[in-house]
Amino acid sequence: MKKLIITGLVLSASIIGFAQNKKVLPKEIQIKMATQVAPEEDREGAKVWGYNEEGEMVVLQEGTNNIVCLADNPNKEGIKVSCYGKQLEPFMKRGRDLKAEGKATMELREIREKEAKSGELRMPEAPSMLYVLTGSEKDLDIETGMLRKSDIRYVIYTPFATLESTGLPAKPHKPGMPWLMDPGTHRAHIMVTPPKE
Repeated sequence: MKKLIITGLVLSASIIGFAQNKKVLPKEIQIKMATQVAPEEDREGAKVWGYNEEGEMVVLQEGTNNIVCLADNPNKEGIKVSCYGKQLEPFMKRGRDLKAEGKATMELREIREKEAKSGELRMPEAPSMLYVLTGSEKDLDIETGMLRKSDIRYVIYTPFATLESTGLPAKPHKPGMPWLMDPGTHRAHIMVTPPKE
């Protein structure tokens, strides 16, 4: 009976582990997945961060242009890839580093806010673009890295912008309407989410 219980626990742990960790895809597929959200003319020269076989974040492709892309995290459910202008990299990298240290979301925000205000964390001086593509694993073609069905959103970071300085509302009044999220903070950004088809 004891052997049966131990065997059951080991099998359950294996199944849970498999469900929580997706397979790390080949480098070329990760690059195609990550860059599909960038403007077409910027894809080939983008710097791409992805994952090695151990699930560690590594550079998969050195960049030659202004775009940085992040491959889908195999340790998280669903598909999410993003690309952004390299002037956002200090902000994005600091967030990744703080998450790796185990900082909770609100603590991470407070740390970056303090560092941005002090000048320790360099923020973009001009509006900076972020492209985000999300979808489901069932809609992923693992041969090409393309999502058959996905949702996209555009985020324009404009640190410390306010509702007054931009003339934007604090929420969208119609589908696809731009609006300002986190106004007055280091992470103020204009959200544009096209209506779902």
